[in-house]
Parts: sequence; C-alpha cells; structure tokens
Amino acid sequence: MESPTPSSSRASSDAVRALLFAGQGSQRRGMGAEVFDAFPEHCALADDILGYSIRDLCLHDEGDRLRRTRYAQPALFTVHALTHLAQRAEHPEPDVVAGHSLGEFNALVVAGVLDFATGLRLVAERARLMGEADGGAMAAVIGLGVSDVAEVLAASGRDDVEIANDNSPTQVVISGTPDGVSTITGLLTSGGGTVRCVPLPVSAAFHSRDMAPAADRFAALLAEVTLGPPRLPVIANVTARPYPTGEPVAALLGRQMRSRVRWGESMTHLLESGVDEIWEIGRGRTLTGFWREAVAAHGKRAGTRPEPILPEPVAPRVQPAGRPGTELGSARFRQVYRTRHAYVAGSMYQGIASTDMVIRLAEAGLFGFFGTGGLSLAEVRTALDDIERRLPVGAAYGMNLLHDMTDGALERATVELYLQRGVRFVEAAAFTRVTAPLVLFRAKGAHRDGAGRPMAAHQVLAKVSRPEVARQFLAPPAPELLTRLLAERALTEEEAAIAAELPVASDLCVESDSGGHTDGGVALALLPTMLRLRESISPRGGEPVRVGAAGGIGTPEAVAACVLLGADFVLTGSINQCSPQAGTSDLVKDLLAGLDVQDVTYAPAGDLFEIGSRVQVVRRGTMFAARANQLHELYRRHPGLEHIDRKTLTTLERTCFRQPLTQVWEHVVRHYRDTGRPELIRDAERDPKRKMALVFKWYFAESTRLARDGVKENAANVQIHCGPAMGAFNHLVEGTALESWRRRDVDAIADLLMTGAAEVLATAGAR
Repeated sequence: MESPTPSSSRASSDAVRALLFAGQGSQRRGMGAEVFDAFPEHCALADDILGYSIRDLCLHDEGDRLRRTRYAQPALFTVHALTHLAQRAEHPEPDVVAGHSLGEFNALVVAGVLDFATGLRLVAERARLMGEADGGAMAAVIGLGVSDVAEVLAASGRDDVEIANDNSPTQVVISGTPDGVSTITGLLTSGGGTVRCVPLPVSAAFHSRDMAPAADRFAALLAEVTLGPPRLPVIANVTARPYPTGEPVAALLGRQMRSRVRWGESMTHLLESGVDEIWEIGRGRTLTGFWREAVAAHGKRAGTRPEPILPEPVAPRVQPAGRPGTELGSARFRQVYRTRHAYVAGSMYQGIASTDMVIRLAEAGLFGFFGTGGLSLAEVRTALDDIERRLPVGAAYGMNLLHDMTDGALERATVELYLQRGVRFVEAAAFTRVTAPLVLFRAKGAHRDGAGRPMAAHQVLAKVSRPEVARQFLAPPAPELLTRLLAERALTEEEAAIAAELPVASDLCVESDSGGHTDGGVALALLPTMLRLRESISPRGGEPVRVGAAGGIGTPEAVAACVLLGADFVLTGSINQCSPQAGTSDLVKDLLAGLDVQDVTYAPAGDLFEIGSRVQVVRRGTMFAARANQLHELYRRHPGLEHIDRKTLTTLERTCFRQPLTQVWEHVVRHYRDTGRPELIRDAERDPKRKMALVFKWYFAESTRLARDGVKENAANVQIHCGPAMGAFNHLVEGTALESWRRRDVDAIADLLMTGAAEVLATAGAR
C-alpha cells in the first residue's frame, strides 16, 4: 500500500490520522508512572525478558541507567507500548503509523507486525548492539535543511561524516568520527547567523555506515523471527514510504540502524497522502514540531489530535480583548527573545522554574529561564540535555546564573558550561557587582556586523534593585576584567575590544518587592529612576539596553502600570510557581492557590544568612519565617552554639531541626565533604561562630527540600519563596477555570496577563 486511506469504520469526510512514536532521547526518570499499574501482566513479561524490573528502572533510575542506550531503548519501547494500549479506548485507530528510529518498533506493534514480547526482545538486542558500538559522535544542526548540510559536507571533502537524520526543514543530525563531526560543526557555524550545532550525548555514530557491523548482526537475528504483514501502513525510516505489500518487513528493518532516518521526507509523504492530523506518543512535542514545520513548508495548516477536553472556563474578570497583548512593550525585545509577548517567566531556584516550564513556554511561543540556583553543575548539565532534546525548532530559552559570593569557581564553571552548550540567554541574579565570568559570557563571540557596529552573541538580562548595581550593567565591562580574561586567553583581542564598546547587560530587569531575594523596593520609585539612569549612560555602540520590570506582577492592571511607567518588558515569578509545570510539590501548590496578598512576610536568606540578607516567603500554613528569624537573632547575639541556653537549644531541636544538633552537624560535615569543600568544615571547627552559621543554614536547605518533596508531616517547616502577586492572581482567577492550579499552565497565565493589560490600557485610553 503506497498511501494511507481512511479506515472503513469512518465516514469519508473524517480526518485522516497518523500516529507517531518518539525515539530515543525522550526518556526521563518517572516515565510510565501513569500506565504501569494498568498493565501488570505486560510489566511482568517485560521483567522476565529483560532480567530486571522495568518499573524500578523507569520510576527510580538508580545509577542513571536511562542515559545508557542499553536501558533507554527497552524502557521507552515498553512505556510507549503501554501508553498506546491505555489510549486505545479514547482514540480511534489511526490510518497510518510511523516512529522515529526506535519508535518504528512501536509502530510495527500497532500494525500487527510484532507482538509486544517479540518487539521488546528485538529492541533489547538492538539496544545491546548499539550500546556496544564505540568511537563515534553525533550533533544536531539547527537552522539548516538537509540540502544545505549536504552541500557543506560535499565541499569539506571529508568522507567520515554523513547525515544521520533528516528531521525537518530546519533540523538535521550528522554522524561520524569525533574529529569529523567537530570539523563540520565548525564549518556550519563559522558564518555566524542563527545556525546552532548541539553535540548529542552518544558513544557511537548511529545511523551511519559505522553501524554496519551491528546492523548485519541485527539483520541476522531478524531473519530468525516471524514478522507478520502490516495491517496498517507503516512508514519506514529507510525509505520514507510505507513498507511494501508482499515484501518481507525484515529487509527494510534490518537496514534501519545504519541508514538515514528520513523523517522530514516521511512527514511530506503523509501530507501528500492526505493525512490531516497527527497524534504523538512520547515525552514533549518534538515530532509534532517537525510535523508543523513540514506542514508550513507544504502550504497546509497543521493538524494535531486535540488534548483531552476540559470544561470551558468562566470568563475572567479581565477578559482578553481589545488590543492584542503582542503590541505591548518593546518589539525588539520580542524579536530578540523570539517571543510573541514582551514577557518573561523568570527563574526560580532549585529547578522550580523547571525544564517542563521552559519547554511549555517555548511551545507556546513564549520565553522562560530555567532556575539553576542551588543545583549542582551536574544537575544543570542534565537540565540542558533535557531542554535541548525537547526544545521546539527555532525556539529560544534561557538559563539562570546566580551569583555566589562564596563560590566563584562554580560561577566560572557554569559560564563555561553555557558557552560549551550554546546557551545564548542568561538571567543574571543576585549580582552585587559585575564579575569576570559574567563578562566572559557576554563578550564571547562578540563581533562586528556588516556596517562595523559592535554586536554581542549572548544576551544578559540582569535583575537589579539598586542604582549603583544597575550602573555597572549599563556600562561596558571594567578594563581590568577584560585584561584578566585576555591574560587567561579566555577572550580574543577582537572579542575584548568589541566588548569594551558594549554594555554588560542587554536587558535590565528592575526588581521591586517580590518573592525570594528582595530589597523591598517600590516599582513607582525604582523603574523611573532606572530609566533615567539608562538615558544618562549612553552606550558607545550597539543597541540601547532594554529596561523591564519585575516584582508584584500578578494582574493585568500591574502589567499595564509597568507599561505606562515605560517598561520594555515584564518578568513574572511567584505566580508561575503555582502551575502544573513548576518543579515543586502539590503540597506547595495547594498552599499557594489559597494565599491572599497579606499572607507573605520576610525571613533571612539561607545563602546569605551571615550578612542578614532577606527573602520574602509564605507565612500562612508554615512556621518557617518565625523560626528562621529566631535562628538569625540567635546567630547575631551569640558567638557560638555553646553560648545559647540549653532550654532554647532543646526547643530548636524539637521544632526546627527535629533531631539533636550533633546529628545536624554530622549532616553538614557529610555535605561539604561530598561536594568537595572540606576546607569549610576545617574553618568552622576552628571558629564557633562559623560552625553555628553552618548548623543554622542546614535548616534553610532542609526547609527547601521539605517544600520540594511535599513532606506533609513536617509542613510547618517548609520554606516557600513568594511575593504578594500570588494573592493578587488568586483574586483575579477566583470563580474561573484557573482557580484550580492544575489549570494554570504557564502560557495561560502569560496570555491572561498580557491580553488583559492590553484591554486595561485600551479602556483607559477611551476615557
């Protein structure tokens, strides 16, 4: 069968639907949680075939096994197969099926070529063979199509690199030797522009001629397996056409491992065959993005099978109408950040501003920063892996860079990681001064355009609340910082010279009273002051710094007020914490959804405990603020723990720490030794005041963990950073579908605020 046709069970006017299965790279810890209990027999069968618990692997992933091909492929195949079984009752049978690389095996199961057990056995062997391959590399090329990449490959004269995946008109994957891939990616990005090359975390050159030995061994195995004819059209990766009727499936399937994945051609074939809608099984919407690109190139409107229908929301108090929100703020900001609103979801520490949040915003044409504060470098690297795998083609995202006065090495390592991974947007937070690592990020890749004007390759959105700090970001880097980076050979002479003509920040976000670190500033005073400061510090070249507003933004009226004050963009924080995408517990979200504007207060900041810096936190439903303030007062008044009376210490052990302080100290010692900072323990053992600070700071770290994990039995000690904007937003959505936090998707929040602000301004202008 050369083209899919509607099944006889449907009227001819019904849409033609394709079911698509994602491939390797969409795996994650926790996947399958919603389907394992529904299919115990399949899980038991999988355990018998694999020799380990598929449930434990997917839900707990001890030893980080899901990053290894040998485990990732069987896990994904199983979860995707069970997900399809769970969805069969809700969705009609597809007219045609396809799968990206590994996903093709799931497609063959749906078409009746394989049963679940046979498919899993084949996938397990395929994964073993691919996992044993060694010595190759792969990279995703974003911003070019297959013909452009092929032209560069041909011109290079190298025969050790080839195209492995033709995913879409703007995404291609190359595969080959590490040296060859490195050379080709250098050629592809040498002209500047928007082309990005992202190295993929693989150990071999998959879908290339280097996989021929493994493919031959797998083909021999296929020859011994009985494969039935497809009862539905299945698009083969190798040909981008359905498996031919009357020909053995094994002939094409055996070539897949060493052949190009012709996904872009497959999507074009589906369109030309009359497919109207697709339904994707797999984490994220990567294949949906490729489909939409193919549709756009083909001149049709993309169709996707709808998500489960929810009740229609009651109209919010500020009905999105009038001028569209896309007209508010700076048009240049929207262009640079590739967002339809002059709106940013800011980072929230410990990954509360999660990868899910960043991806959801990107899928909706919006922009968000991932919250790296308090995470290890390994955790940040894992987050980047996740974002890069799932990021829609052409979308932008940002990463937080949190200044740490006590750990400059981590700040430098984080910047180097960002540069290595091609991160272009950074939110600089908690900086009291401009540092060398921040200048390195801003200056790296600086160049001149065709007219000789200085241009930066990286955008720095600096959050500030004090004019003296803003001055540093509005001006070019201090000469001594550039000199230091030149001496380290971190910058070239040209990069340093151009950076000296550019302000450190591309964007300045004026942070008023807000959740987390705050000076308690007032937007009415701060924003006009910063705007005047910008006008007084004229950059020597390049674009003027854009100035935005953050803090207390939880209603359309607040957004409108910021726009009237002259803000180029707005940044939200607290309200995004109460969304399905936020990386915190349901316990916290339930509490936040019930807050009023007065239910927040100030407490000491754990990371800057010794100097008395403060954060704004939730006070309703938790004793954290009162207990944290007590700890800081004790620290301020006493030279060491031994000087605090026994009654007070006993109370602290019972209420704050819930264990003896001797055990707390053991936790502290273990933490700093495990994280490679034993010198802090040595210093504390010589300094009673320092030891007391480390013990007390353990409470702040533990209270954050309790909130993140949703520990109900110790809810009195949870720490939740939040400002009054949360209460204001709760009032806004009272009586609407968004009253439940489970409906408060971060893109819905953004649209409600921005379109509502447009109406507020339009109404005010009509008065």
